[in-house]
Amino acid sequence: MTISCVPPSSSPARPSRIPVDLGPRSYEILIQDGLLDRIGHELKRLGTNPEAIIISNPMVKRLYGTRVLKSLKAEGFRAAIITVPDGERAKSMKWLNTILDELVARRSERNTCLIALGGGVVGDLAGLAASTYLRGTPLVQVPTTLVAQVDSSIGGKTGVNHRLGKNLIGTFYQPRMVLIDPLVLKTLPVREYRAGLAEVIKYGAITDKEFFEFLEQHISLVLEQESQSLHRVLHTSCSIKALVVSADEREGDRRRILNFGHTMGHALETVTGYRRYKHGEAVAIGMIAASELSVELGLSDDSVPRRIRALVRECNLPTEMPNCPPGTLIRAMRQDKKVKDQQIYFVLPTEIGQVTVMPVQDSQIRACLNIARSSPRPAGSPRLARAGRNT
Repeated sequence: MTISCVPPSSSPARPSRIPVDLGPRSYEILIQDGLLDRIGHELKRLGTNPEAIIISNPMVKRLYGTRVLKSLKAEGFRAAIITVPDGERAKSMKWLNTILDELVARRSERNTCLIALGGGVVGDLAGLAASTYLRGTPLVQVPTTLVAQVDSSIGGKTGVNHRLGKNLIGTFYQPRMVLIDPLVLKTLPVREYRAGLAEVIKYGAITDKEFFEFLEQHISLVLEQESQSLHRVLHTSCSIKALVVSADEREGDRRRILNFGHTMGHALETVTGYRRYKHGEAVAIGMIAASELSVELGLSDDSVPRRIRALVRECNLPTEMPNCPPGTLIRAMRQDKKVKDQQIYFVLPTEIGQVTVMPVQDSQIRACLNIARSSPRPAGSPRLARAGRNT
């Protein structure tokens, strides 16, 4: 699957629109500079209740809360903000209950719209609240981080963390709309922006060789947030995510390719208590580990991990596996929601732009982790036993 890297031209008054085709649950992703000030206008088109509740965190509320409230109130909405903490600690049953308590106290009705204004944490938490309050209330995603704009706001995954693993409690619940304003990324901390690029690299690695090559050639402009390059990144990434989700809404088969780098990445986040790595940083390490494992299993040549590692390094993202005991990481992987029939599944690249999904044995994971921490594998050295293949 190859997506054009060039977004359709749009005037300042007309956002780029990407459809997510899910039958009666279909919606659009809108991308436009300055879209934050048009939220009220776009929300009015949905025909929801004139009450809107914004879920956000203190930093995003300070930066953009007033603008969003102004836009909503200009279109006749009664609007309020519920604030949750920054970071992964907000993804908990405690803060889910806090949101639900506030909605009950306000006597919010079933057609009240919840607006997730923030990054992936806010989006996941607000989405879960919307999916459970009165058995479902409208949700609009307004992502303000790169990782949320290209990934977590699209596709309907919601959730909170459990002490034993990431995102173990959640639902599939599609938003009514995703509104992306690229200009909000200007206020995103550099580390957060770079972490989001891991998900962007993922899209090229799993489905689109041309897009991966575009990133290799233009990553300096993307890092600078040059307007045309950034719009290409957003449009292409969102288009790929939309197509994959449209083909497989609930992660039955095709959608699993979006987990490239996440099996190891989620384990790293869990064993380090969500304090050492940003999500994208852990995914970056996970993509390199998975691509190296693919070489060891004889599924690809070593140009694949070499190119992925080089692009990750250009983004100033971590490339090296931390000194965690293999057994600890494997136990964390076994708590992952993607485990099936007690087998750990990896998304493994066979070449840039193509992947396969297959179960990997504990012994193979251990061997690969040991190789990753030692000197590079000498040319011609024996590879690991190849596991059964499941595409």
